[in-house]
Amino acid sequence: MHLLDVDDLTTDELSAVLARAAEIKADPGDYEDLLDQQTLGMIFEKPSTRTRVSFETGMTQLGGHALFLGPDDIHLGHGEPVKDTSRALARYVDFVMARVFDHEDAEELAAYSDVPVINALTDDAHPCQTLADLLTIREEFGGFDVDVAWVGDGNNVCQSFVLGAAMTGLDLTVATPAGYEVSDEVLDRAAEFGNVPETTNDPEAAVDGADVVYTDVFVSMGQEDRRHEKLDDFDGFQITTDLLGDRTLMHCLPAHRGEEVTDEVIESDNAVVWDQAENRLHAQKGLLAWLAETA
Repeated sequence: MHLLDVDDLTTDELSAVLARAAEIKADPGDYEDLLDQQTLGMIFEKPSTRTRVSFETGMTQLGGHALFLGPDDIHLGHGEPVKDTSRALARYVDFVMARVFDHEDAEELAAYSDVPVINALTDDAHPCQTLADLLTIREEFGGFDVDVAWVGDGNNVCQSFVLGAAMTGLDLTVATPAGYEVSDEVLDRAAEFGNVPETTNDPEAAVDGADVVYTDVFVSMGQEDRRHEKLDDFDGFQITTDLLGDRTLMHCLPAHRGEEVTDEVIESDNAVVWDQAENRLHAQKGLLAWLAETA
């Protein structure tokens, strides 16, 4: 199977992936040969610190090998069709990981691949981040009986988190400026799990009663030409010590300190952002192990 967004998994499968991640994190030595002689092909149109290092390290720790394929290394979408790249790669590697701009490219890779394709970020979704987020919340609170407020852009990270929250029963409120809401299509998919988030344009209303406040950059990669416009639109949405209070802070990183979050907040004891970052490694190891075991 492929993972293009979190709801490609059933709720039981999501629970199984998180459980496998927790098991491997607790006893990594028991799994060091699990993916012996297996290779992950890593397609990168967008650069990333956490995505590359966590996937490459994870494959090594599971006994496998990761192959970096940057925009100058292969002909993805230029020089040959995406479907041809997909069919060729599937003859060489055991998994494909793609961090690309257009979600349609990830869908085309999956449609023509005989091996699992993992979406490591598109402009529409970031399921691997959501797996790490859910693992972090489970560790911090012992489960998912948790109230979370998302404050910021209804972007790819937010949209996948909305689905993950719906699937695990998190009580989620999403606060965005007008015009930056989560798409109706994602909200409809969340509704299929019987758990649609509340939505508002008021950050203070969103964090009222929350255990966790989650934010992301206001200006995503590729949106630099809209920087001044977006910073104006997101005035009042910065996570400050006053807005956060004694709540737990989550951020998928990298953070633009002084924009969506203050330096003081992200350096505070309330922040679990480094646990989130570490859990990218463990969640993806759990996913790779689960995919290998269920193939």
